[in-house]
Amino acid sequence: MGEDAAHGLRRTVLIVALLNLAYFGIEFAVALAIGSVSLFADSIDFLEDASLNLLILVGLGWTARRRRLLGKVLAGILLVPAIATLWTAAQKFAVPVAPAPVPMAITGAGALVVNFVCAALLMRYRHHGGSLSLAAFLSARNDVLANVAIILAGLITAYTLSIWPDLIVGLSIAAINADAALKVYKAAQKERDIPVP
Repeated sequence: MGEDAAHGLRRTVLIVALLNLAYFGIEFAVALAIGSVSLFADSIDFLEDASLNLLILVGLGWTARRRRLLGKVLAGILLVPAIATLWTAAQKFAVPVAPAPVPMAITGAGALVVNFVCAALLMRYRHHGGSLSLAAFLSARNDVLANVAIILAGLITAYTLSIWPDLIVGLSIAAINADAALKVYKAAQKERDIPVP
């Protein structure tokens, strides 16, 4: 990767990290206020994405051996939202009250915009930096899909007043993150011994 591409990737992951950190606060507050499992899981995912991109920023200049190790750590980090989602889903069964559908759908739409911007920024660099940039791109791309599902769950909840759309989407987010973790781990295993500048 050339010097210009390396600089562009560093700048991009910093922007993505800051966007994720900012929306984490918004989505987490709404999730707690309305009792939404899917928004809670997605907000934790925003925090995880901010951490992921900051770690990528640090690891870009490392040797392939150190990037392999960091890629494996990042794969583990990708599992954190899945575990948090399972915990919140269990709590929802204890108190089976549907979340407020309008704030849920609006917050999901805001998350969709943020994640779409992040995925678009990272798309150019998804094959640079090995498993690190792949981790960032996969995470943002998966989050776009999750946000569409959150919006749909909000609309269905408005019609049915059921807890199930929120729970199903929350558990689906957990499955998406588990799949991304596996892909990042496999990519880390294949890191070449050519350092990224």
